Amino acid sequence: MAVSHRLFRLHSSTTVKNTFSSFLIRSLSSGPPTLDPAIGLEEATAQLEKSSSSLSPSPSPSKGRNFHWVFLGCPGVGKGTYASRLSSLLGVPHIATGDLVRDELSSSGLLSSQLKELVNHGKLVPDEFIISLLSKRLQAGKEKGESGYILDGFPRTVTQAEILEGVTNVDLVINLKLREEALLAKCLGRRICSECGANYNVACIDIKGDDVSPRMYMPPLLPPPNCESKLICRADDTEEVVKERLRIYNKMTQPVEEFYKKRGKLLEFELPGGIPESWPRLLRALHLEDLYDKQSAIA
Repeated sequence: MAVSHRLFRLHSSTTVKNTFSSFLIRSLSSGPPTLDPAIGLEEATAQLEKSSSSLSPSPSPSKGRNFHWVFLGCPGVGKGTYASRLSSLLGVPHIATGDLVRDELSSSGLLSSQLKELVNHGKLVPDEFIISLLSKRLQAGKEKGESGYILDGFPRTVTQAEILEGVTNVDLVINLKLREEALLAKCLGRRICSECGANYNVACIDIKGDDVSPRMYMPPLLPPPNCESKLICRADDTEEVVKERLRIYNKMTQPVEEFYKKRGKLLEFELPGGIPESWPRLLRALHLEDLYDKQSAIA
């Protein structure tokens, strides 16, 4: 296989790691994360470093690989879709910080109500909370024998990227791109089955081509009959909120692209259309088509 976890690997900066090394005396809390103002970014970072450094240094035979990959891209671009497919192909866990936040939102209490206020208005969740959630997820994965990860939704700011780079060595950052009109349509068309949790999309996107961009067609991803009557919308999938999330992304997350580009870790990938068209091209860009063909033949 042409791609390995050593490809794209650079020596990570020790600046952030050294800055927070004095906080490593704290262990991970067994209780739920909170937005207690007494808990700052330094403590959350110390938790992340502890959980990251305790991950298995070599992949288990069943997993076979120890990839450390990150997906970037605007809200609704399809990070979760392609990250989960690569997760299955490569045998490493797909960790979506958005899912971690939504799991917390489904709980009851003051923390959940605070988060709902942020998410429903398209605002970013505070760094310390996201980092605390991520550290707990990595710790839980370590206890199950997981090795490596594909991160989706983190980092979203340069501060988060510096912290992640300081506590673990990211191999590759895949930056998914999609036209904004298609992004908006995708977000407004997203649906979730309230019973099984599966994700679907009712939008049929057909954008005419011009001298600059080719025609783009993305068919809907419709649910099976048993899910049709149980579809719900995410509370934050309204036009106003989606546009606000895109505005925040452009302001705060695009600098993260430059952060990884300077380190030689960024792979830009423009989605040409839906999954049938984009998936094979992404595999070719990652030099994974041979592995995919072999697994498909075995299946």
